Amino acid sequence: MITVNNKEELEWCEGMTVQEVLDEMGYDYPLITVTVNNQLVQQEDYATYEVPDNAEVNVFHLVHGG
Repeated sequence: MITVNNKEELEWCEGMTVQEVLDEMGYDYPLITVTVNNQLVQQEDYATYEVPDNAEVNVFHLVHGG
């Protein structure tokens, strides 16, 4: 099981990547920052970075404007 943003749980499966977690949770914002177990994951690694079982994933939607 993966915990997302300290409140939602997602069933873990072997080989699950950060991008799959984002897709499963419906996060499709253009500016997102993700940490897995308090480690920052670079956006270019989302498709290949594997999330371990029992991970704490935090997704931050970055807001910009003027």
